[in-house]
Amino acid sequence: MEEQVKAALENVRPSLQADGGDVEFVSVDKEGIVSVKLTGACGTCPMSQMTLKMGIENYLKKEIPQVKAVVGI
Repeated sequence: MEEQVKAALENVRPSLQADGGDVEFVSVDKEGIVSVKLTGACGTCPMSQMTLKMGIENYLKKEIPQVKAVVGI
């Protein structure tokens, strides 16, 4: 599943980079919890939790049904 998550994040990355941010894969556990780190403008943006949950998490859940949640570290 790790490779699937990394590939899906590559599809999300251009949207974040367009706003001066980025996302880094950290890990995925057996329960389907994906840990990522928002960097650049996304790391300090007040809307970062919305980006994380409504954007990245929703996309990953749609693409990879085993993903249960995405958390930022």
